Amino acid sequence: MALRDLRLAWRRRIEALLPLVFFLVAASLFPLGVGPEAQTLQQIGGGVVWVCALLSAMLSLGALYTSDHADGTLEQMVLSSDSLVLMAAGKALAHWVLTGLPLILAAPLLGLFFGLSMPAVGALLMGLLLGTPVLSLLGGVGAALTLGLRSAGVLVLLLVLPLCIPVLIFGTGAVSAVDAGLAPSGHLSILAALLLVSALGAPVATAAALRISLG
Repeated sequence: MALRDLRLAWRRRIEALLPLVFFLVAASLFPLGVGPEAQTLQQIGGGVVWVCALLSAMLSLGALYTSDHADGTLEQMVLSSDSLVLMAAGKALAHWVLTGLPLILAAPLLGLFFGLSMPAVGALLMGLLLGTPVLSLLGGVGAALTLGLRSAGVLVLLLVLPLCIPVLIFGTGAVSAVDAGLAPSGHLSILAALLLVSALGAPVATAAALRISLG
């Protein structure tokens, strides 16, 4: 399922790159709004990168199941003998590869752009590596619950954003801890726990939501 979604995204490469472009442009605008003072940029850099990463990941959630639902493929997936839970996990994996992984690769550049130290950039990368899969997993639940509804994109944001606040808090906290001379291990451990809980529960919840939406 993940490979299928990646092949489909390769045919729409420009559309697949939109979250990354939004991430880079949105983060680059903050210095223009708050001023070029190095200390201020360093203080807000971790939070800015995380907020932009969260919003970028949300951009493509509305279309996660929409195209498969429109052409009848999703109904065939539900009726097939294959595990719907594994299918949901595969689609979340593909979403992370297309959105989360490019953000992780671009984050060091933005971290240095905001004047973060190398240890802070390392904490930022580790936080994104643990946190962005959670965004994709929780986003899959929201996309399945709003499948076929009007203004589904807005509803996904309203459902998923509150659930992603802990990821944002602890991801930003890891960077702030490094800047304060503390170890970021506590924040990263909580992100790892959130990832574990999401990986175990989100695909099951997504499969149940798909059955409800198509029922």
